Amino acid sequence: MAVLKPFKGIRPPVDLAPKVASRPYDVLNSEEARREAAGNPYSLLHIIKPEIDLEPGIDVHSEAVYEKARENYRKFLEKGWLRQDDRDYLYIYAQTWHGRTQYGLVGCAAVDDYLNGVILKHELTRPDKEDDRMRHVLVNNANIEPVFFTYRTVPEIDHLVGDYVKTHDPVYDFTAVDEVRHRFWIIEDREMTDRLVTLFDAISHTYVADGHHRTAAAARVGLEKRKNNPDHRGDEEYNYFLAVHFPHDQLTIIDYNRVVKDLNGMTPDDLVDKLQAGFVVEKKGKEIFKPSKLHEFSMYLDGAWYVLTAKPGTYDDQDPIGMLDVTILSELVLKPLLGIEDLRRSDRIDFVGGIRGLEELKRRVDSGEMAVAFALYPVSLEQLMHIADTGNIMPPKTTWFEPKLRSGLVIHSLDES
Repeated sequence: MAVLKPFKGIRPPVDLAPKVASRPYDVLNSEEARREAAGNPYSLLHIIKPEIDLEPGIDVHSEAVYEKARENYRKFLEKGWLRQDDRDYLYIYAQTWHGRTQYGLVGCAAVDDYLNGVILKHELTRPDKEDDRMRHVLVNNANIEPVFFTYRTVPEIDHLVGDYVKTHDPVYDFTAVDEVRHRFWIIEDREMTDRLVTLFDAISHTYVADGHHRTAAAARVGLEKRKNNPDHRGDEEYNYFLAVHFPHDQLTIIDYNRVVKDLNGMTPDDLVDKLQAGFVVEKKGKEIFKPSKLHEFSMYLDGAWYVLTAKPGTYDDQDPIGMLDVTILSELVLKPLLGIEDLRRSDRIDFVGGIRGLEELKRRVDSGEMAVAFALYPVSLEQLMHIADTGNIMPPKTTWFEPKLRSGLVIHSLDES
């Protein structure tokens, strides 16, 4: 059963929260982070992307970068830009975007829940990325950024959270440059906290929505610290890690699209001809076309948009993986026609989050950087949870959750306090 543990959060003062809070480390590159943090010494990017304070071009996995993260984190604490709460709390984090609000419970998840399969994943992780996040946690002895979890909606949790936010003012309330409104409450009510912990204990599984590498890294940190602690008890803070838990019916997955650098020796007409074996192909012209249902794709090629509708018999709707549009595209197009066998390692393909719009696909093809683009209909939360429940793994770059969590609203220290 799922653990939701209160903890002594480390947070910015109210007046600094909008300046400290930043986008997550993995949604922007070093140069974007450098620009975003320019003129703002309070930005958490100085801790989660510390290379921005070092020479441009430095290896982001060098020891100097991790040491800079530690130095900057200590500076934030010493200057009072981050302060620890006086006792253990659960917190509520609300994001409002395009008129829709999602309410997450912020608490610690258990390393053992990840190891024992209570926390389920739907993506594979890469060891190098796990190593990076593990080192970042170890040098700071803290989970600086939360992971993004979901769970099947529990009405009583919804009611408790809903009533609390109606009757209490948030400690933080600001709208960031991404036009997302971020609100954050401390749950002062100990009875409510105990009830939430009990309700989570009845939840059979939680799911990693976003943050597979951070979750895996947190588990590895816990195991390493257990091994190195001869007096290990099991209740130390390193046995837990920072997570925001959202009910599944409040979340939205948007499209995650593909662009390919070349046509594998074919002409545009060749590709269109070959596609007709697996798809009904319709040329739409210059107007951008966005897929509106499963098994419908759009393609931008040689200055024109096309609708590709997968033909019956080319996919298996009884197979949780085989029915996914990312699988259909890979099996009917990317592998056999464009010669891309390994999505994780090929340098001929790139992935574009739907937040950038289909105009970004068009731009990258029109610029000559890419030869063809494909837009997909997004998977559903029910599909994601079913795949995780059945022990399956989604193909790479299948899900894109929006809005992203804002980092820096609360941090979890692994120090005993």
